[in-house]
Amino acid sequence: MTRRVVVALGANLGDRGSTLRAAAAAIAALPGVEPVAASREVESVALTVDGLDTSKPRYRNAVVVVDTELEPQDFLDALHGIEDAHGRTREVRWGDRTLDLDVIAVDALRIDTATLTVPHPRAAERAFVLAPWLDADPGAVLPGAGPVADLLAALGDDTERVDEPRLFEEPDRASRPTESRTSA
Repeated sequence: MTRRVVVALGANLGDRGSTLRAAAAAIAALPGVEPVAASREVESVALTVDGLDTSKPRYRNAVVVVDTELEPQDFLDALHGIEDAHGRTREVRWGDRTLDLDVIAVDALRIDTATLTVPHPRAAERAFVLAPWLDADPGAVLPGAGPVADLLAALGDDTERVDEPRLFEEPDRASRPTESRTSA
C-alpha cells in the first residue's frame, strides 16, 4: 500500500542548505519512495525547550512530500539513518542539530506509539513546519487540525524565505483526498 508522507527537515549547524538538499535527495533515493513535492527553504529562530532563543544559530527548514510503500515505522527508521549519516546526535532535547527529520503526517493516519506520533503533535504550532508545507502543497491539510493555510494564518508566519530552489523539481502533485484511519 502506498502512503503519502509529509516530512519536515531542519538544521541549524554546519552548511544547513547543503544538508537539507542532501537529506531530501537521500529521502527520495530510499527504496519504495517516490518524491511528490518539496518546498523552498525558510529560516527561523531556534526553538528550544524554553522557547525561542535568538542566541542560538538560526534554523533552515523545508518540507518534502513523498509517496512510500514503507510502513510508517520503517520509514521513520530510514529517516533516522539519514540523520545519523549527517552527524545527528540526540544529547539535548530540542538542542542544536546538524539535521532533524520529522514525520508530520502519513495520509490521514493517526499513529501513537513509543517512537512515532502522527499527525505530529506540535506541527500546528510551528510556522517553520506550516510555511514550507504550504509552499510545497497549497492544498495541504493537517489531519485533525485543518487546512495548513488556515493554521498558518492563525499562527502568523515568522519565517524568512531563503533564495534557493525547491528541494525537488516537481512540486505540483501533493494533495490527495484521504480517509481518517487509526493505527497503533
